[in-house]
Amino acid sequence: MRFSFGAKLFVAASAVGVMTALVTAGLTSWSLRRELNRRIEERLRLETGLAANLIEHTGAADFDAEADRIGTLVDARVTFVSADGRVLGDSALRREQLASAEEHAHRPEILEAARDGEGRAVRYSTTVGTEMVYIARPARHPQIAYVRLAVPMAAVQEQLHLIVPVALLSMAAAVPAALLLAWAFSRPLSRRVSAIADMAQRYARGDLAHPPVEYGHDELGVVARTLDAAVQDVARRLNELASGRVRMEAILAGMAEGVLVVDAQGRVILANAAARRMLGVGDDAIGRHHTAVIRHPDVTAQIGAALRGEGSAGVELTLGVEPQRQFIARAAPARNMPGGDAVLVLHEITDLRKADQIRRDFVANVSHELRTPLTAIRGYVEALLDESPPAETRAFLEIIARHSARMERLVGDLLRLARLDARQEAIEPSQTDLRTVIGGVLNELEPLIDSRGGTIDVAVDEEARAVVTDAAKLHDILRNLVENAVTHSPAGTRVEVTARSTASGTVIEVADSGPGIPTGDLQRVFERFYRIDKSRGRHPGGTGLGLSIVKHLVELLNGKISAANRREGGAVFTLVLPRT
Repeated sequence: MRFSFGAKLFVAASAVGVMTALVTAGLTSWSLRRELNRRIEERLRLETGLAANLIEHTGAADFDAEADRIGTLVDARVTFVSADGRVLGDSALRREQLASAEEHAHRPEILEAARDGEGRAVRYSTTVGTEMVYIARPARHPQIAYVRLAVPMAAVQEQLHLIVPVALLSMAAAVPAALLLAWAFSRPLSRRVSAIADMAQRYARGDLAHPPVEYGHDELGVVARTLDAAVQDVARRLNELASGRVRMEAILAGMAEGVLVVDAQGRVILANAAARRMLGVGDDAIGRHHTAVIRHPDVTAQIGAALRGEGSAGVELTLGVEPQRQFIARAAPARNMPGGDAVLVLHEITDLRKADQIRRDFVANVSHELRTPLTAIRGYVEALLDESPPAETRAFLEIIARHSARMERLVGDLLRLARLDARQEAIEPSQTDLRTVIGGVLNELEPLIDSRGGTIDVAVDEEARAVVTDAAKLHDILRNLVENAVTHSPAGTRVEVTARSTASGTVIEVADSGPGIPTGDLQRVFERFYRIDKSRGRHPGGTGLGLSIVKHLVELLNGKISAANRREGGAVFTLVLPRT
């Protein structure tokens, strides 16, 4: 049988009240019994002293009659004992019984009176046949050594029995009062606890509406208000989370990119429609391990790295579901630490790759088609110049020759970029002397360097001299960088070409003394046809594709290239060739 909190509280309070009443009655009875015994003994002491005084100041010769007379006065048994223990008088014995009375010298109260001046004892008396309380005192009398008074315990018990009804009556009055007080105090508390319990049950059912409950101002009210505030805060946060989840699901459902989320144990916890379509999985993928859902090794490797807290670059791939479609997969940890969730994003780049391929094919085809007529134009112009035409005609022909040559270089650069984009240029690595390559570049550019009045300083560390790379492509890279440095530096200035060996590979730097590159253009100088500040605009005859070709060639050699400005002025291009 289950009791409510109010019933338990009432029973507990009632039990406390009843126990209090019982304990109080018991303590009162014990205290009264103790006080009554103390008063009886105190009376016996006084009467014993009075009896001793009377016997000392009277000249009575009949000790038994005197004991009877004093016993009648004090309503107690009076006994006179000699120094040798003989009973000289006793109010409870007849005169003829005195001779046969037991010797009292060894009675406890007599021994204690002889030692301490007063003796007390409670024991059964064989003379009167009942339990007695004895008080004995010494007497200054020629024949009587001790005076002893005694009262039967039955008289004491009769007086104590008068206390019991009073105690029972007090308890009978206290118990209903305790029950009434327990009910009066437990009822309001029970109502408050019931209201709080009802509120908790509503919260447990999901009804988080704030109820109009008065909790009170005591500790129970503080706890209830604190819990209510916590629940209301949780409800607000749950509403925000639910709204955020709805928005997130709507966003993910409308995304063209595939999004897949994996928990720390590698189980799929979220996959939008695009991800399921791209990976060819159904709704049953949720809760399964990603290796059982995704069969592509590159994707699972990326997710594994993300679960270890490692970032990774995107990987371009085709999925088995639609082999003709191309994707970029990028996985990243939800937190920058191992043991967290991982997010995989799939971008479809099929259309981008098709458009890029169309662009490349168009550029290659147009460049190829332009090459033949440009060659013919240049040939006819040179033939006309050989005929020694008039000065005015020669000027026009030279302009045509100059621009046709520039267009041929542009077409050549476009064709080379197309080949580099298509990975059609093969790498032929060999042991290469870096000083020899730089020397060849300077020999080719000697007319330009002399026309600008510039100076080239070359510093190649001995340990950086030998590199394993494609010498022809390295020559094209350095030729373009040195040509740009000479062209964009003021006439008569110095260009520095240095090479050193580091832990990451061979580092080659080409630094000029020109005006430098605007900070906003440093990351874009390798783009095709990108124009920078007019003060560093492309020199006449340039195609604007040189640095783009350089970047492609460096990537083909698995190297890295970057541009920066020097503190002392001018730009510096840094090329890093990996160790083999």
